[in-house]
Amino acid sequence: MNVVYNSDHYSVLAYPAQNGFELVDKTAGRMLFLQGPRALHFRAAIEEIPEGERDEETIDAFLDDYCGDSARPIVFH
Repeated sequence: MNVVYNSDHYSVLAYPAQNGFELVDKTAGRMLFLQGPRALHFRAAIEEIPEGERDEETIDAFLDDYCGDSARPIVFH
């Protein structure tokens, strides 16, 4: 597991062995795990953001839109 992005609102963790990403919405207490084609689509979408615009506000807004209704609440057992 590698932390590839971390802000006050979001964390993005990469799982290279599983070819996946975990998106964690810290504010809403929800997460989304992407693997396979969805992970490839996520990587491509991030890379489409122009490098000069990759600030925390832009990335957090992108992640908020990307998670949308797909993210699930984080539940502790």
